[in-house]
Amino acid sequence: MSGKLEDKRVVITGASRGIGRGIAERFAEEGAYVGINYHSKDEEAEDVLKNVNEYSEGVLLKGDVSREKECREFISNFTEKFDGVDILINNAGIYQRKSIEETSIEDFDRTMGVNVRGPFMLSKISLPYLKEAEAGRIINMSSQLAFKGSDHGTSYVVSKAALLGLTRALALELGPEGITVNGIAPGTIDTDIISGYSEEKRKRRAQNIPVKRLGEPEDIAEAALFLASDMGEYVNGEVIGVNGGSAIH
Repeated sequence: MSGKLEDKRVVITGASRGIGRGIAERFAEEGAYVGINYHSKDEEAEDVLKNVNEYSEGVLLKGDVSREKECREFISNFTEKFDGVDILINNAGIYQRKSIEETSIEDFDRTMGVNVRGPFMLSKISLPYLKEAEAGRIINMSSQLAFKGSDHGTSYVVSKAALLGLTRALALELGPEGITVNGIAPGTIDTDIISGYSEEKRKRRAQNIPVKRLGEPEDIAEAALFLASDMGEYVNGEVIGVNGGSAIH
């Protein structure tokens, strides 16, 4: 690999599986030191760490991103080891496929806590380190549903739309500090979120995408690499759709 992120210090939330895992392993290939945040899947996180350490160096950061104390603790653990943060990727998220009638207030609060409050808190907590970085980056993982909506998953759609607002607000606020803030809006990606799909449903979903395939975590990782590296230094306040053409905006 070309070392596009050589010695960059990266914290990735929700990195034990799916998109987060794909980004963690790809960034390690490019020379980044990787903080692997996860909530509960110890074995999966250990597996990611093993892969990261084949290329660079990583550390496990167990914690619930919706809880301020835990966020402060794992950012502190990361900075004690690597002496700062260059790149923050707010990827952790939860999705409950429920209509508004089925969604309890507790469901809504939990979704907003992880998907919006978490990125807000981590951006705030990491800010002193990002200001000291040569070229600070924040990348927020939204969704194509923030643009398209959905007839189920009300709280998820609301949370991912709110994350777009946070991305744009921080881009304007932090740009003068030398920190770019951007988002990625994935389409249907082949992760555990769709693991319950039948083969017929997977094929049908792929046929509805112009490029005729589901996305892979690696597709999102490449977009994140562009935004995190020098290649994307003049991109700020944007949301890149990585969806095979299923949501053009």
